Amino acid sequence: MAVSLAACGSAKESGGGSSSSSAKKGDSIKVGLLLPENQTARYEKFDKPLIEKKIKELTNDKAELVYANAKQDASLQSQQADTMVTNKVDVLIVDAVDSAAIKTSVQKAHDAGIPVVAYDRLAQGPIDAYTSFDNVTVGKTQGQALLTALGSKAKSGKIVMMNGSSTDPNAAQFKQGALSVLKGKVNIGKSYDTKDWKPENANANMEGAISALGKSNIVGVYSANDGMAGGIITALKAAGITVPVTGQDAELAGVQRIVAGTQYMSVYKPYPQEADVAAEMAVDLAQGKSLSSVAPDKVDSPTTKQVPSKLVPVQSLTKDNINDTVIKDGIYTVADICTAQYKAACDKIGLK
Repeated sequence: MAVSLAACGSAKESGGGSSSSSAKKGDSIKVGLLLPENQTARYEKFDKPLIEKKIKELTNDKAELVYANAKQDASLQSQQADTMVTNKVDVLIVDAVDSAAIKTSVQKAHDAGIPVVAYDRLAQGPIDAYTSFDNVTVGKTQGQALLTALGSKAKSGKIVMMNGSSTDPNAAQFKQGALSVLKGKVNIGKSYDTKDWKPENANANMEGAISALGKSNIVGVYSANDGMAGGIITALKAAGITVPVTGQDAELAGVQRIVAGTQYMSVYKPYPQEADVAAEMAVDLAQGKSLSSVAPDKVDSPTTKQVPSKLVPVQSLTKDNINDTVIKDGIYTVADICTAQYKAACDKIGLK
């Protein structure tokens, strides 16, 4: 699903009309937050508390956050969104399980005068604002890291591409970015769109790839995120294969695999920045304020053009910069990462 960046001009903000009914709101606003799943550690550990903290800070602790997690169920998320519209929240922040399936609920919110912030994934329908990371750049970062890890072996065998779910527009952008770097420089033996991003599905796909390609012919694996990388590495270990594997999200287990050397890299996405932007967008929309300062970019979705947006930069995470990324930003402590199982590996790379 292609998403195009438009020039950051002075075009009229599309979709902003639904915020008019929220104009003149004070700090006592009700913010609905819909997150997609709880298998990935980030949503409950980082996104929810960070968004809530910033919203409270921006409203002198007067705002109310109404929260629901869809547990990877698009139908459930639509019900949750509809309930929040019925209960008249002042603004919705939605990280869609399925960007197309949520479209009807976004339209209902719009029709009820409730502005919608698409968070992390570009939901379809008349959304008022969007914030995420630069997803094409994420894919490019992963692809470049894999090329670096492969070095002169890049074309000596085949790589496997384990992409994300076909229902997630981000997954298409990650793939797009990765392919823009990898095409012509590696031989792609197998490529999968992994249902629901589930590690067990990635594991099954990897087992199939090993069977089809032969274990001696696989030189690397592009994995779109850390959860899937865990399933992939389990399959690789069972087959006696050690090759570079990429990832994304800097999950604790992923960082520990990087320390241990079983995963080559992850993409560190500074969640505090993304969460702060979403909170600022939501509060401004609920209070009828302009988004010009918080949303300098414009993004087109399949249904809505020129959505006011903010894209947050990302960083490649390897064993060489753990201290300068997730530890420096307070995501994890050395003690979190360097448990007894990983202490020797931490000592080896100077993580103390």
